[in-house]
Amino acid sequence: METYLADRLDIADLMTGWIHRDNGEWDQLRALFHPEATIEITWFKGKATDFVNGSMKMGTSDFKAKHLIALPIVTFHGTKAITETNAIIVGLNTTLGLGCEGHCRFYDHIEKRDGVWKILERHAIYDMASFTFPHGIVELDESAIQKYPIEYAPLAYLLQQSGFPVTSIYPTKGSDLEKTIKAEGQTWLKA
Repeated sequence: METYLADRLDIADLMTGWIHRDNGEWDQLRALFHPEATIEITWFKGKATDFVNGSMKMGTSDFKAKHLIALPIVTFHGTKAITETNAIIVGLNTTLGLGCEGHCRFYDHIEKRDGVWKILERHAIYDMASFTFPHGIVELDESAIQKYPIEYAPLAYLLQQSGFPVTSIYPTKGSDLEKTIKAEGQTWLKA
């Protein structure tokens, strides 16, 4: 039975490579993905290359983010794997005096090509989120917050107020959408 120990270490490095996004290291962030990779997170749905370009724009805005990434759970099938990785998203808009903390899981299809693991498809599944107020309570638009599922409403609201609209519905813990994404992932893994 193959243990995949070296692969597990490489994949852990791949997942924690998300720090390149927070640090504005755009070439290193691009290197985490296969050329045709896709990504779906609160403010973006599409090709990973376009996501990096959008992240560059976000990096010059009033919205700042920090991601704390845990070690992934990995399921292998040859040169393919599914990973599920806990992440904490800390967001802040200093101009608004408003922040948030969101807990999610990255659910990734990854593939080893030419000896290197990279992300082929990334989904964020949202577990819970809350607002933070670095300088005291600020007024919030409750009707705007209620447009989003509670599991990521504070993050979506902060993104929206920062100029990054959230226009789709994303999977939340235990939702039918999460179940569908995971079922499709298992089908992909075993194909």
